[in-house]
Amino acid sequence: MVSNKIEDNIIRCRRITKQYKKGSSVVTPLHDLDLDIARGDFLALMGPSGSGKTTLLNLIAGIDSPTSGELLVDSEDISKLNRGKLTKWRRCNVGYIFQLYHLVPVLTAYENVELPLLIHPLSREERHKRVLLALELAGLHGREDHYPRQLSGGQEQRVAIARALVADPPILVADEPTGDLDGESAQQIMQLLRKLSQELKKTIVMVTHDPKAADCADRCLNLEKGKLILKTHQSKA
Repeated sequence: MVSNKIEDNIIRCRRITKQYKKGSSVVTPLHDLDLDIARGDFLALMGPSGSGKTTLLNLIAGIDSPTSGELLVDSEDISKLNRGKLTKWRRCNVGYIFQLYHLVPVLTAYENVELPLLIHPLSREERHKRVLLALELAGLHGREDHYPRQLSGGQEQRVAIARALVADPPILVADEPTGDLDGESAQQIMQLLRKLSQELKKTIVMVTHDPKAADCADRCLNLEKGKLILKTHQSKA
């Protein structure tokens, strides 16, 4: 489904450049990049290693800041925020889904999902409601008391998705969310992300090397040497 919500872009990148020093050299993973992402869009980013995909993902997530350019999220230029303000902004606006889950092994699924809420001014009852809802949305009802070692890889990724979702951020970013999973589990995770996009209207930006995963997105953009080189619009029933 090609988004027709052009006037409602939740993410707007203009002339984004990112540089950093590597020894005596200057590396430029992103150069003068423009990108609009509509509210509720499910965008896949593909491209070879070193093309700037994860760099762009981290800029959108507020984990890093561009060297130059303008990065507006919900009309706020996050490229101008200092580190403290960026951290506060990220807590409320972005959920990050990692390839390797990053779960705490000594905590249960419930406790892992609850972690992001501990820094929010919520009552214990409100945290409990949100955690159970996130686990249910991720298809983990009945697994609340299981530790990561007691879960399959697909179930661990579902816990990670529930954790990213629990604070109800408008944006979810995912870095190779199926990269460590078998084919069946990967398909189930992509179905879950698609559901979150369609039913909860989450804006999802996903980096992937897997064409099957990219097929589940509304759009797939290709990056090469820090620039968008191909735009593929996909139609979803």
